[in-house]
Amino acid sequence: MRHETILSGGLVVDGTGTPAYRGDIAIAAGKIAAIGDLSQAEAATRVDCTGLVVAPGFIDAHTHDDAILLDFPEMPMKASQGVTTVVAGNCGVSVGAVALKGEPPPPLDLLGDRKTYRFARFGDWRKALADAPAAVNSIGMVGHSSLRVQTMGDLGRPADAKEQAAMERIAEGAMEDGALGVSTGLFYAPARMAPTREVTGLARIAAKAGGIYATHLRDEGEFLEQAVDEALQIGREAGLAVVLSHHKAAGKPHHGKTARTLATIDAARKHQPVTLDVYPYVASSTVLNVERLDISTKVLITWSKAMPAARGRDLAELAAEHGLDIHAMAARLQPAGAIYFMMDEADVRRVLAWPEAMIGSDGLPHDTHPHPRLWGTFPRVLGHYARELKLFTLEEAVRKMTSLPAKRFGLAGRGRLAKGNWADIATFDAALVADRATFETPTRPAAGIARVYVNGQCVWADGAPTGNRPGRCLALDRGAIDFAG
Repeated sequence: MRHETILSGGLVVDGTGTPAYRGDIAIAAGKIAAIGDLSQAEAATRVDCTGLVVAPGFIDAHTHDDAILLDFPEMPMKASQGVTTVVAGNCGVSVGAVALKGEPPPPLDLLGDRKTYRFARFGDWRKALADAPAAVNSIGMVGHSSLRVQTMGDLGRPADAKEQAAMERIAEGAMEDGALGVSTGLFYAPARMAPTREVTGLARIAAKAGGIYATHLRDEGEFLEQAVDEALQIGREAGLAVVLSHHKAAGKPHHGKTARTLATIDAARKHQPVTLDVYPYVASSTVLNVERLDISTKVLITWSKAMPAARGRDLAELAAEHGLDIHAMAARLQPAGAIYFMMDEADVRRVLAWPEAMIGSDGLPHDTHPHPRLWGTFPRVLGHYARELKLFTLEEAVRKMTSLPAKRFGLAGRGRLAKGNWADIATFDAALVADRATFETPTRPAAGIARVYVNGQCVWADGAPTGNRPGRCLALDRGAIDFAG
């Protein structure tokens, strides 16, 4: 048999967490055709991977890539890290199944303006991606905040029965169209007044279709533990799996709380399906929110419509220049986005090391000066946390990025190097791989990533996109979601 491509001589890290081994991998018709000693096999292209790790392509478990997949389909910010699949529609904000007449309020404006929210059905967003494929695969959720903005005039109260029914009807259509589940961002203004019962109603719609519930908790600081309890309650009452988004303890008075929340989650896992994702940084990023200013040691501006030149600047320095306090300066910059230094490294390491933790970038690709996690998350886990700090092994780091999210999100045939699986593959130098994106220069591609394949086609090589766009918009496979083990 003549294969299309053979990756030869690499160190195979198959995604399961088992020890690496030397081997060759053959690709044909978008899938892995063979693994082993293929030195005598024929191939149209043979790529020498001596000195490189050959791993499954990474799955970004938490993104806001709904619109950028269409706006910038080569997706260099993800392909350059070895990412081959992104999970979109997080934090209650989705583009699919949302058609707005007016401008989107924060945080919906993080993804774009009114023209971004033009897909009346979730299937319309999926069709747009099928018609103009991206370089990477994607799967999306329908967002609770997006549904509220679309169906309610007054967001400062619970939904009434008519509005609840309207949201549930749209969510049901989204699930029929292949949405992975429902997400919430209960911390944010559009959803803050939604009671638990409102969210549980939407979660039941996702449960009926076999989907999941992913949540940016109502609070990540003072009431973090109560917010975790609420999420677990929603999962129990609705009867579906829960994903706690970018798990953290925000604000110095709350550092260390992850020890208690992880214990709570471990106990809950004996009775219900629950997991979480995490990014490897002590700083978060979202809209410029005055509530976060006083619990942050430093705030950087990522974008500002009122003052575009403020991007990348320290808020305290801007305030001093203008003779204002940071609150008044923040008000002058609105609408805007920011990076908040408000977590503790010990908490970050504790959550990263938790065996069930998936890796998610939570990057904001439309920010003019984004958080470096957009370009650096996965190489940072491999280089800084696995190689340098030895927080876990290389094989375990890869498992957290591949087979673990593939199981939890039901991505059958992905996340593991095995014959017959899709050829989503990343090759990298384990001794050199590192994040190069910084808070000062946040869009620098990582070091050490050699080649990246999506559905058998190379999308990243020699430090640049290849121009290939073989990505697919994946649909919910309810039979493949697995929270066991």
